[in-house]
Amino acid sequence: MLQIYNTLSRSKQVFKPIVPGKVKMYVCGMTVYDFCHIGHARVMIVFDMVVRWLRSSGYEVLYVRNITDIDDKIINRAIENGEPISVLTNRFIDAMHADSDELGLMHPDQEPRATDYIKQMQGMIGKLIEHELAYQAEDGDVNFAVRLLPRYGQLSGKTLDELNAGERVAVGGGKRDPLDFVLWKSAKPEEPADTRWSSPWGEGRPGWHIECSAMSCDLLGEHFDIHGGGADLQFPHHENEIAQSEGAMYGQNRKEDDAPFVNYWMHNGHIRVNEEKMSKSLGNFFLIRDVLKSFDAEVLRFFMLKAHYRSPINYSDAQLEEARAGLVRLYTALSQAAHSANLTLDVNNPWAKRFADAMNDDFNTPEAIAVLFDLASEVNRAQGEEKQLLAGTLKSLGGVLDFLQRDPTAFLQSGSKGQAGLSPAQIEDQIAARVAAKQAKDFAKADLIRKTLLEQGVVLEDKPGGITEWRRA
Repeated sequence: MLQIYNTLSRSKQVFKPIVPGKVKMYVCGMTVYDFCHIGHARVMIVFDMVVRWLRSSGYEVLYVRNITDIDDKIINRAIENGEPISVLTNRFIDAMHADSDELGLMHPDQEPRATDYIKQMQGMIGKLIEHELAYQAEDGDVNFAVRLLPRYGQLSGKTLDELNAGERVAVGGGKRDPLDFVLWKSAKPEEPADTRWSSPWGEGRPGWHIECSAMSCDLLGEHFDIHGGGADLQFPHHENEIAQSEGAMYGQNRKEDDAPFVNYWMHNGHIRVNEEKMSKSLGNFFLIRDVLKSFDAEVLRFFMLKAHYRSPINYSDAQLEEARAGLVRLYTALSQAAHSANLTLDVNNPWAKRFADAMNDDFNTPEAIAVLFDLASEVNRAQGEEKQLLAGTLKSLGGVLDFLQRDPTAFLQSGSKGQAGLSPAQIEDQIAARVAAKQAKDFAKADLIRKTLLEQGVVLEDKPGGITEWRRA
């Protein structure tokens, strides 16, 4: 039975979908004004994992992840580059898709762009004005009146008086309260024509928070199962989404038995670099495409899922090398059963049960991966048909998370992408020279060749029948 840690309740809860057998999930996606970094990669990888496990468990999943293609950062970058908004955003949407494909991730079922949902956003803002939860300020902006919604703060766990508005917004422009946030931004005279839309409140563009409320409600309904995103979005973005969405549905007085906007809120932890939160302001962020120049995509995914999705993780090349070493261990076990194939596993398989128990405990991938390592040890010890069966089980369970699906020899001989060293042809030549030395009973030379190859990151393994296999260290 699947349990999910719900940020809203601050506890693990048994997952009960609104419609039995079906799951509707929305994840906050990227703001497309630059290339994606590994913080974005973690969001994509984590929720790709969630969807894979839900589908593997028999659920029909509708997975929506939005694209923010209009906001201040996008406008400023387009002006700086001297190009239209759409040219900038389309370029980085293409780059995002290329990164996702390189990582081997599934595409969302729906990937709405904010600029295609302006009408829906205006409709939701209109409802909030009707419920007297929003007002137009002197500067033309339409703002949400936070203090009129008693339940505001439920996701962050803070009362209105505890919230530090100074961290989020500057007071001014006719705001009634520093906690209030913008729903519709009035256009400025110097802003390009492609950054504004007509509205009942004058030309302008949507605020960031209203985008996700409008898109999720339009595609998934006003009440859906799971909403996900990075921990940094919990407040104020997701708090504001709840306020807008439930305010538009119920006005100022939502009753206890009224359906919530979302049943389960999921947030993945931060990525840290040298124990500091990764951020562009600190200059300690790494682009996905740059990391993938040096490390295999499967290694990066393995690194991300070795940690629980809610935990912060510390990024470094050493951590990625450690992740690669873990994959090498698993692929080495598979390489001993050359004809292993994915198996259909049932609940009576003890390995599948352990794996499922881990994944059903709030998607506990570290424990699920520990099951893979235990299983690899059994593969190493087994013989004959049992080895083949265990290897097939290992490959099948790894496949649930999209690991271990490549030819083991190809993976083991690939090494790190940026790794300098001998080519496969040069290695084979050295192996042939070692065979010749052994045949000439020059064992000192044979040992020297093995030692020299090892120093260059190549491990030799002698097999029965005079066969020598090799892999990168």
